[in-house]
Amino acid sequence: MALPQGWIAPEWPLPPNVRAVCTTRAGGYSRAPYDSLNLGGHVGDAPEAVASNRALLAEAIRARPVFLDQVHGHATASLTDKGPDGTTADACITTTPGIACTIMVADCLPVLLALRDGRAVAAAHAGWRGLAGSGGRGVLEAVWESLRERTGAQARETMAWLGPCIGPAAFEVGPEVKAAFEAVDSGVAALFQPHGPGKWLADLPGLARRRLQALGVTSYGNDGSPGWCTVANPLLFFSHRRDRVSGRFAACIWRL
Repeated sequence: MALPQGWIAPEWPLPPNVRAVCTTRAGGYSRAPYDSLNLGGHVGDAPEAVASNRALLAEAIRARPVFLDQVHGHATASLTDKGPDGTTADACITTTPGIACTIMVADCLPVLLALRDGRAVAAAHAGWRGLAGSGGRGVLEAVWESLRERTGAQARETMAWLGPCIGPAAFEVGPEVKAAFEAVDSGVAALFQPHGPGKWLADLPGLARRRLQALGVTSYGNDGSPGWCTVANPLLFFSHRRDRVSGRFAACIWRL
C-alpha cells in the first residue's frame, strides 16, 4: 500500500491480510485552521471539505473508513459493510473485509488492535476518561472483551499499536485524573510527574501500555517520546490542547 506523503505506516508485525494507517495534517482540502486533512465533521470545518477529505482517505486505503460519534466512553460498536457512520461509541471491531475501524483524535490516544491470525481487527479512542473508565474497566478492557466474545481469542493472540497523542511533557492534569487511575492501580504513580500546585504531567501512552500489559496484550508504537506528541508537532498533527480550534486526524485498521 503506497501512502500519501506525510502519513504514518504503523510498524508492527501485522498478519498478511491486515493493513493499518495513521493520517496526519497532510494532503487534504480544508483551509486554516483545519488545514488540511481534517476528517472531523463536528469541529466547524466546511462540510464539503470534510467530505472530500474522507473520500481521499477511502481512496488511499481502498477500504471504507467507518467514523464513530466518539463521546469519551467505552461503548464498542461491531461494524459491518451495511452499518452507517455516526454510531455512538469509542471503540469498534470488525471481521468484515474492506471495513476500516477508524478513530479520530486531536490529542487523545488512538489504539489499533489486531489478532495475530488476522481474523478480526479493532480500534479504540483513549482519552483519559475512556482509558480510566470505572472500577478498572475502561475502553481498552471493553474493546478487548468484545474481541474475545466475538472470536474466542486469547490475549496472547492480540497485539496493539498506539498512535500519536498528547505527550508526557504536555498533558497537564488535575488530581482527579491521577486519583482515577490510582484507585485501581497504585503502580501508576510513576506515570504522573508534579507540575505546580495541584497539577501533574500525565503519561497517557504509558497509562495505556500499562492497561494493555495487564490484559496480556503486546503493544507497539507510541513510546511517549517527543516525536509522538501531538502538541509538540504542529506541522504534523492537529491538537485541541494547543490550538483549541482544531481538525482531527485518524488511525485506521482493516482486513483485506
